[in-house]
Amino acid sequence: MSYYDEDELLQLGFADLGRDVKLSRRASVYGANRIAVGDHSRIDDFCVLSAGEGGIHIGRYVHIAAMCTLIGKGRISISDLSTLSGRASVYSSSDDYSGAAMTNPTVSAELTNVDHRPVWIGRHVIVGCGSVILPGAVLEDGVALGALSLAKGTLQECKIYAGCPAKEISDRHRRFFELERRIGLDESK
Repeated sequence: MSYYDEDELLQLGFADLGRDVKLSRRASVYGANRIAVGDHSRIDDFCVLSAGEGGIHIGRYVHIAAMCTLIGKGRISISDLSTLSGRASVYSSSDDYSGAAMTNPTVSAELTNVDHRPVWIGRHVIVGCGSVILPGAVLEDGVALGALSLAKGTLQECKIYAGCPAKEISDRHRRFFELERRIGLDESK
């Protein structure tokens, strides 16, 4: 993978950019001035980050694997030490599928009924490949979302979820909270 160097990253005009950020040259970034990326985070090939009014905030030590999509008008927040596996998609906006309004951005906004809500992904969350996270979703700290799952609403801390829609499967071990001390994260940042 080929990553932008530090000078090139600064020229992209991010709202905030941490140290040792790796952004693939093959990723697409829209609205960089509304995107913040924390220290030691990595965004791989063919990802699309399209920040609407709410922006995108990516914490420290976050990995966004190849072909992920983060898009929408609402704020998308991914907390420290979390992972989006390949082809995961996070949407803070979604069309109204009921038929009561028109869909897609090629028609006037007054004819649509788009749902714009923030998405929050907590610390130590892992999102399995091909999963979809919908507007308004909250994945509390330590959530594991299995591959090809659909997340909406609130997924509770340190639980494993899977399915479409995602259902709780079991508890998740909490040892990662202890292990994070080894990398010396300062909570004040």
